[in-house]
Amino acid sequence: MVEIRSWLSNGPGTRSGSWMRPLRPDPADPSRYPAGLLRRFSRSVGTSSHGGIMKNSSSVRSGLRAIIPVVLLALPTAAFAGSAMGVGSVSAVAASTSTGDTLVADVQDLARGEGPVFRVPIQGVIELGLAPFVERSLQEAAAAEAAAVVLDVDTPGGRVDAAERIAAAIADSEVPVYAYVNRAAISAGALISLAADGIYMRPGSRIGGATPVDGTGQTAPEKIVSVMRSTMRSLAEARGLDPAVAEAMVDPEIEIEGVVAAGQLLTLTYSEAAGLGYATEVADWDALMEALGTTDREVVDQTANWAERTVRFLTHPVVAPFLLSLGFLGLLVEIKSPGIGLAGGAGVLALALFFGSHLIIGLAGMEGLILFGVGVVFVLVEALVLPGLGVFGILGGLAILAGIYMSLIGDIPTVTDYSRAAMTLAMTITLVMASSWFLVRRMPSNRRLTRLGIFLGEETHRDTGYTSSVRRDELRGRRGVAITDLRPAGSGLFGEERLDVVSEQAWIEAGTPIEIVASEGYRHVVRVAPDREISPGHPEPEAG
Repeated sequence: MVEIRSWLSNGPGTRSGSWMRPLRPDPADPSRYPAGLLRRFSRSVGTSSHGGIMKNSSSVRSGLRAIIPVVLLALPTAAFAGSAMGVGSVSAVAASTSTGDTLVADVQDLARGEGPVFRVPIQGVIELGLAPFVERSLQEAAAAEAAAVVLDVDTPGGRVDAAERIAAAIADSEVPVYAYVNRAAISAGALISLAADGIYMRPGSRIGGATPVDGTGQTAPEKIVSVMRSTMRSLAEARGLDPAVAEAMVDPEIEIEGVVAAGQLLTLTYSEAAGLGYATEVADWDALMEALGTTDREVVDQTANWAERTVRFLTHPVVAPFLLSLGFLGLLVEIKSPGIGLAGGAGVLALALFFGSHLIIGLAGMEGLILFGVGVVFVLVEALVLPGLGVFGILGGLAILAGIYMSLIGDIPTVTDYSRAAMTLAMTITLVMASSWFLVRRMPSNRRLTRLGIFLGEETHRDTGYTSSVRRDELRGRRGVAITDLRPAGSGLFGEERLDVVSEQAWIEAGTPIEIVASEGYRHVVRVAPDREISPGHPEPEAG
């Protein structure tokens, strides 16, 4: 158990401890400016000292994953990236002084640009789809030379990886970012608020309770708790605040005398947060604008655009299984039907929408996408090149399932993420098994769907726009000789007719008698003739 002695004994104007500073920055001493203001000031005069927060590796990977799908996918999903990418961010520090016992930021230091104030809602459960929205809002604020960005926070928490991605975007923001705790900033909401350049809380609001939990409500594994604890501590240190208070919001074993007892998770009211120097108390939105010195500025309310709403819809746990099922069924129908039809196109599009949307929000990574692609290649090899072996089919199926599973759990998975991913896979497999028999066995006989091109029938006519091979059932059972090595594809001579053939077995050497066991258009499947005899009238192969 960690015990922190009282650090509020030096009066309202200072915070005790070597890491504390006077609450009001001294203009003559730049070292006394809060980290956020010093970072902003350093940027404006061209210095390289930024202050700010440290970004961990998972935030960097999540940022890269938001860019990769635009390059990889040239399908409609890529259009989402243009407007949905780069949304969500969390910055590092608070600039504040004191008015009595309540912290109030210096007006001249808070608003920098001459543009409007951007109001970005952080409301409801925090999920990965929120991050692109916040990132886009910060980019638009920078382009508009906004005076400030205010995060209107009212959230019970949500995904830690989403909150970290938002925090990283705030750290990179060129516009000052402030958190306005309207009702509650719990769990991931506390992390986002602490990452901002300042926290303002209205009466009745609260902040804290940031212990990660799983789907059962139990505390998450120590690995995840440790990440959250170190992140909160880093953000508090960057703002010059007592890091123990931030850690106590995550770890109930931390005791702070006069603040929280051991065994209790710290959640602060608006007055407690102001007393500890963690927030500034404001009566309402107008009071916040006055504190920021932006009462005469236009307020721009940000809302999600169609691309962001579409991505959130496509990544919903109920929608994702249907996309996967449609993708697999479309490819299955395409393999069973000769040529290229609409079913195959619909299948490819459905899979592109699934992986593209999950790449944009940061759930899927290149590892899962590559694994899925390798699985598809193995399945195609099993179906078209080496039929009957089964090894490539099994390996391909396992690789496909593993790739999908990895694309559903994210960088910092919780028990809830694992269970949700398993449920999505189970629903997908159930839907595919329940509908594949109906679609493949019954639907191809539907003439209307055949005319539309969704299914290609065994017979097509030139007057309807088709030119196809003729099904030659009379070749089945015909014997000839392999005139090239079949590895497994090659050529065979049957009487006076030369045909391209594929062996259903292992490699067959040239000169071996073979028999046609199946004829599907231009694809003729052969095997070694059981008695190694050639059909009557067939010339014997020449030696050498």
